Amino acid sequence: MKTGVIFSGQGAQFVGMGKDLVEAHSEAASLFAQADALLQNGFQDACFNGPDEKLTDTSYCQPALFVHGLSLLAILKKLRPDFQFQSTAGLSLGEFTAHTAAGHFRFEDGLKLVANRGRLMQEACLKTKGGMLSLIGATAEQAQELAAATDLEVANYNCPGQIVLSGAAEKIAEAAEKGKAMGLKRALPLNVAGAYHSRLMKSAQEGLKPVLDEVTVNASDIAVYSNVTGKRVIGNAEIKETLLRQVTGSVRWQDCVEEMIRDGVTQLIELGPGKILAGMCKRINKDIPCISIGSLAELTAAQSEIK
Repeated sequence: MKTGVIFSGQGAQFVGMGKDLVEAHSEAASLFAQADALLQNGFQDACFNGPDEKLTDTSYCQPALFVHGLSLLAILKKLRPDFQFQSTAGLSLGEFTAHTAAGHFRFEDGLKLVANRGRLMQEACLKTKGGMLSLIGATAEQAQELAAATDLEVANYNCPGQIVLSGAAEKIAEAAEKGKAMGLKRALPLNVAGAYHSRLMKSAQEGLKPVLDEVTVNASDIAVYSNVTGKRVIGNAEIKETLLRQVTGSVRWQDCVEEMIRDGVTQLIELGPGKILAGMCKRINKDIPCISIGSLAELTAAQSEIK
């Protein structure tokens, strides 16, 4: 049995996330308290009490998902001392959680990266007018054709039949109409603050580089898969380069999951709220089980399922 652990991206968050973990386990309480002290912006209160629009803000949302995912992992390791995983990946922001889970980054350094990434992306959202469009039923070729015709970019190749475009807000409605004319099943504008994983995030990418340059990457035997290449990344230079490219580049989540399976993963465990990744993984390969753990109750129930 070879296990892959996967971590949620932005959009999975909800007010109250992590509170059940903190109340029941000192491991989670410690991580949330560390984050609260390091960020000094009312982080824990925003996670537990909201309001929703505050937690949705990229500068809060990204650290929240990072700390939540690592808290779930810490508790899982305590409850199941025999638990080991050989591979990990994360969707967008979740890739930083994956690197930290693998040991490439210390918790403090991973948190510093995601806090700065979230802040810089929020600033980029405010400086630009961007949007995103989810294409249901589109092939990669159709998505690329539609993006080229409307001056948008492909932000996410999530799973078969689910691809997301990103770019200038005024192009989104045009792309939705053209998508319908192409015969796509659905073309849905997303309720997001900006055009993530597009050239409109260039300022965030530039701002993140000096922060990444300062961080030490530690060696690890656990395989981590890059969103922008869909393959395992190895070594300081490649890890930093791919994380930087990811801010404006396409997220190739389907490629990541397929590559993990090719490398021998036979069981996936999603750590994060919402079961979003588990749904995608089922569409990518229905024969590989994906256990979704996003709460204390789900964590308790999953112990017997994990092989």
